[in-house]
Amino acid sequence: DGKDTDAYFVDNDNAESRVNFAGTAKVTDDLTLGSMIELTIAPNKASNVNQEDQDVDNVFEQRITEATLDSKRFGKLSLGKGFSAAYGSASRDLSRTSVISYVTVADTAGGMLFRQKDDDTLTNLPINVAFQSFDGLSRVNRVRYDTPAYHGFRLSAAAVSDQRYDTALWWGGQGYGFKAIGAVGLADPNRDDTGLQYDGSFSLLHENTGLNLTLSSGLQERDNQSDAGNLYGKLGWLTRFFSFGQTAFGVDYTRTRNQPTENDDGYSVGAAAVQFFEDYGTDIYLLYRLYSLDRDVEPEVHDINVVSIGARVKF
Repeated sequence: DGKDTDAYFVDNDNAESRVNFAGTAKVTDDLTLGSMIELTIAPNKASNVNQEDQDVDNVFEQRITEATLDSKRFGKLSLGKGFSAAYGSASRDLSRTSVISYVTVADTAGGMLFRQKDDDTLTNLPINVAFQSFDGLSRVNRVRYDTPAYHGFRLSAAAVSDQRYDTALWWGGQGYGFKAIGAVGLADPNRDDTGLQYDGSFSLLHENTGLNLTLSSGLQERDNQSDAGNLYGKLGWLTRFFSFGQTAFGVDYTRTRNQPTENDDGYSVGAAAVQFFEDYGTDIYLLYRLYSLDRDVEPEVHDINVVSIGARVKF
């Protein structure tokens, strides 16, 4: 962080430890009743630790608690806590490196505090305040409707607790040796001095070579200062060096402007590698990421450099 280097033992916040219970019942040939309860069981989450507290409280909380009615003809209705309609629309990504590297770059080490350059003291500004992806309204209590897919397009809309709303248009397609996915989202977060929030993302994979490109952008309207925005781009390569699973590489660049204030501009660069062990449901990953924040007002802050190595097992 410009002064100290230390090791942290954490639960990866890109894909924290979790368990879910899902059930479905076929009502008719067209209509399926569903339910899901998903819990986070995460000790020492990466976005919670910082230089002043390396061992934070364990997290045991609900991620999703919902009931659904899914019709092939009429679409899907979701009730309860779950993804808002636009959540994920800024993070469409075919690189297969999302376990450790995707548009929400703050998830890797979001609680870490920037350190002042003049006297090396810690500020109260963490990474996850300086870097935002503006990706919908996250996981919330809502009623959500998704239309059936039509030529790869699908529309979703949600009314969220506390008079919030969002909507998104999703698309996916495949042909001519390419696979592509994309989305655009619009949200009303209903916060003081804040207007609408916009985001969108697109990812393209060339299936023969494994080369891929991911782009994302987001904008948050604000009443009393300049709008905040985020731009993200990733170049990736998906290949198979070993018979037991694919290997994914990604190099990305992020620019977050006017966040947390109009006097702050941040950028981040990262390089990630993920190795898959397909028969065992296991990924191992390695990431280097730089976080830099340029401030037009004092105090200036040091960059933060992060190396993350770990594994995920899914069963």
